[in-house]
Amino acid sequence: MTENRAASLHAYFGYRDAVAALRWLEDAFGFETTMQYPDDKGGIMHAELRRGDAAITLFTDEEGYEKLPRKGDSVGHGLYLALGSQAEVDEVYASATKHGAETVWAPDNTEWGNYRCRVADPEGYEWTFGTHIPGQPTANWTEEA
Repeated sequence: MTENRAASLHAYFGYRDAVAALRWLEDAFGFETTMQYPDDKGGIMHAELRRGDAAITLFTDEEGYEKLPRKGDSVGHGLYLALGSQAEVDEVYASATKHGAETVWAPDNTEWGNYRCRVADPEGYEWTFGTHIPGQPTANWTEEA
């Protein structure tokens, strides 16, 4: 019998230097590596990282996948991690920039009630950290008829 459980979403990333990316994600964002399988070329076949309930996977990009260029202040997609407080957002932003992340948005409030920041990691992936939990209503949200 198959167990029923809630759906969960996990992102995966191909990093040119996945070994360095693992260490960077641990140091800069506070992820914990929970699984790591090396490939036969000194890279990573599959790795999993976790921060709280958020989990991602990554691997060594041997194909040279193209990354979209930034237009304005975004490449148009990235990861968003909901954190528990503005202080946590400030802490992860300070740690990320200390470890070389490029600032896209410094920590600030949005019109819809989210305190958030966005940075690009050393290989250009965009990471947003904020206080709003996606899918949850906010006091500032209004529905247009």
